[in-house]
Amino acid sequence: MKTKVTIDPVTRVEGHGRVTIHLDEYGKVQDSFFHIVEFRGFERFIQGRPYWEAPVLVQRLCGICPVSHHLAAAKAIDQLVGIDPEDLTLPAQKLRRLLHYAQIFQSHALHFFYLASPDLLFGMDAPVDKRNVLAVASANKELARKGILMRKFGQEMIQAIAGKKIHGIAAVPGGMHKTLTVKEKDFFLTGNEIPNIDTMLEWSQEVIQFMKSYHEQHRDLMDTFAAFPSGHLGMVNDAGQLELYHGKLRAIDSTGKTILPDVDTNDYEKYFREGVERWSYMKFPYLTELGRQNGWNRVGPLARINVCSAIGTPLAEQERQVFKAFTGKKVNNSTLYSHWARLIEILHAAEVMKELLHDPDILSTDLVREGEHRLEGIGIIEAPRGTLTHHYRVDDKGMITRCNLIVSTTHNNEAMNQAVKWVANNVISQKGTITEGMLNQVEVAIRAYDPCLSCATQSLGQMPLHIELYDHQNKLIHERFRS
Repeated sequence: MKTKVTIDPVTRVEGHGRVTIHLDEYGKVQDSFFHIVEFRGFERFIQGRPYWEAPVLVQRLCGICPVSHHLAAAKAIDQLVGIDPEDLTLPAQKLRRLLHYAQIFQSHALHFFYLASPDLLFGMDAPVDKRNVLAVASANKELARKGILMRKFGQEMIQAIAGKKIHGIAAVPGGMHKTLTVKEKDFFLTGNEIPNIDTMLEWSQEVIQFMKSYHEQHRDLMDTFAAFPSGHLGMVNDAGQLELYHGKLRAIDSTGKTILPDVDTNDYEKYFREGVERWSYMKFPYLTELGRQNGWNRVGPLARINVCSAIGTPLAEQERQVFKAFTGKKVNNSTLYSHWARLIEILHAAEVMKELLHDPDILSTDLVREGEHRLEGIGIIEAPRGTLTHHYRVDDKGMITRCNLIVSTTHNNEAMNQAVKWVANNVISQKGTITEGMLNQVEVAIRAYDPCLSCATQSLGQMPLHIELYDHQNKLIHERFRS
């Protein structure tokens, strides 16, 4: 008999998703699918617009990661005016990096403290009314306070550089719109109105200690939940270190073997294709040489920690080594370790921001350059959620004729499907019912990737989660909604 249960609150993921689980005649999971049911269309919306509008327009994909789209588009538009990343003035490069790392810092803080920590503090089977940031604040006031202020620090930095915390304007073709003032710089160094950058470093280290203790206490869960082999993709610099703004693309398989050897981002089309499935609007990127079945990769904090040889800031590198020693593996394929990796990147972002805040170049007005115009531009960065690609072609009047966006969440599409399949096989009841705890475990598996489904499908919206359970005759026998 078909049943329907409505569950609040809104799930802690941005976008809209639906999961279907299919059982065989013996009641065991035969297959599962993570459907993205929002329409994909933004790539078409900006065709016919002048290229210089792209960095502003693409921010409207999302209110969570507008800075990432702004900067990826800006890197592509730079090429259209004849400027490669290394050709920007040093002040423009450093201001963009400061903006980018502020986005990494605030976005990671948002995800960990607001979205992931309720599951970690209260457990996956905790009542719905406890799995939210308000309950975190009640149970651990200091943790919640620091999380809120850490996110605020990043947002204030974004506002200082771009004029607004959301949908500001910072990058222009070939450079930056404005510089920082001494007063704006000192705002983050002195801490008179908000905790300063040194406090951010201190708190970042504290929350990593919290996460390490959590892993020690719940090691079996963290090691085994939604663990499966996969490739991992991320950017590195020439020394093989973690790189979040501009570098080479590197991918490894589940054993650590290199499957993409530090290639130039401008050559991404030589190595990647995007598969499609009739049951989802979101595409499935993969390495062409390995094919759709074997060539998909995870992206994001865990993938980046797996891919890089080191981190270029001392405190984060020390924590990376602790992370690697704890796991005892060359490659970590356990989904829930993404949270620990995310916190290491928070620390790295704080270190980079401190270094840049003490750099006099961020006060310079030498911000824009222009070269010989081109008809094609590619911009790739490591957004908080993973590798993000913006690719534009224009006509001789500067009007966009083609746009291709490969968003971080799109790269993680297959990984999220595999995570859901793991929960379906290991958790979902064979009796044809879905309990609240089971529903939340599906969410936990998806949420570890910090997905932004609105970005991945180029639409707007929140994410109610809809799970359907089908028997071997494809008859709907149970469904649950969280809306």
